[in-house]
Amino acid sequence: MKNIKALLAVFLLSLAFSAMAQVDFKYYPYELKLKHAFNLATMSRTTTPGVQVEITVDSVTGYGEASMPPYLGESVESVTAFLERIDPERLSNPFALEEIHAYMDSLAPGNRAAKAAVDIALHDLTGKLMGQPWYAIYGLDGERTPCTSFTISNDTPEELAKKIKESEPYSIIKVKMGVPGDRELIETIRRHTDKPICVDVNQGWKSREEALDNINWLASRNVIFVEQPMDKTDIEGHKWLKERSPIPIVADEAVQTSADIPALAEAYDGINIKLMKSGGLHEAYKMAVLAKALGLKVMIGCMTETSCAVSAAAQLAPMAEWVDLDGNLLIANDLFDGMTIAPDGRVTLTPTPGIGISKK
Repeated sequence: MKNIKALLAVFLLSLAFSAMAQVDFKYYPYELKLKHAFNLATMSRTTTPGVQVEITVDSVTGYGEASMPPYLGESVESVTAFLERIDPERLSNPFALEEIHAYMDSLAPGNRAAKAAVDIALHDLTGKLMGQPWYAIYGLDGERTPCTSFTISNDTPEELAKKIKESEPYSIIKVKMGVPGDRELIETIRRHTDKPICVDVNQGWKSREEALDNINWLASRNVIFVEQPMDKTDIEGHKWLKERSPIPIVADEAVQTSADIPALAEAYDGINIKLMKSGGLHEAYKMAVLAKALGLKVMIGCMTETSCAVSAAAQLAPMAEWVDLDGNLLIANDLFDGMTIAPDGRVTLTPTPGIGISKK
């Protein structure tokens, strides 16, 4: 019943905005400063480029964000160039999300982080206009959320000790593997805690045999799943691995939008949905529904982001078996207050209308 009422509110408000409304569309670069170096299988970085977006319609402002880790192939320049092409008048009915996405796709293919920034701002705006957080609009129970993992990447012994200390409030640890010394990293963590670990390989293992050997070793050390163990294009290799793995295999780089999901259903046990890959909440929700229909588990993840994009993704947390929503916890210059983490590590959604944020 709540979901029906929310949909009716969307319809009525959409009619109210069918006449042209005044739109103020702003965007500006904002570089995210990491608390510690972020070390992956192929690179290391201490900052993440980003672009902040603000869309104001009839004095109500929605906030959005694009975060561009290098592997996405987007940059501040490409995002800004895309946003410059948007006609603000095409955003005057912020409830017309399908139409707006079709319009953005007509401007250029890809550019999903840029499109996600607009999409997130529109969701924030429309939720505020309806006076409801988006998890409630979706008809989800905001109290049925998983615990988030907290990411630890390999580092010097001194920095690694700091990261392990920072992970103490969280009930699940996420470890980046596929780099030299990754087994030693697991053993180091195991000397400090027996908390469940999930592993993200970022395509770092080069063969199915190497992957299976590592997974069997990890399974004996309370690792609960492995994310993107091999090259994203190796569907047959992941099918082989899934048949033999004692723990679930989750797709990350291999899945961007809902169009990718059917081909992956036999190769993976679950998918990692991220707003910067999908182009925003509009597509991410479709992905979660389709994944469930195909028997796949759902993980809601994030990039290095402020609480803006992380809180937007958290609106889908009640649909997920796993969440990795710590991107805002890893930066030193967050612009927003938003979703929080309970003492047991559980994602806590605020009833704040929109995507659940307030600007600091």
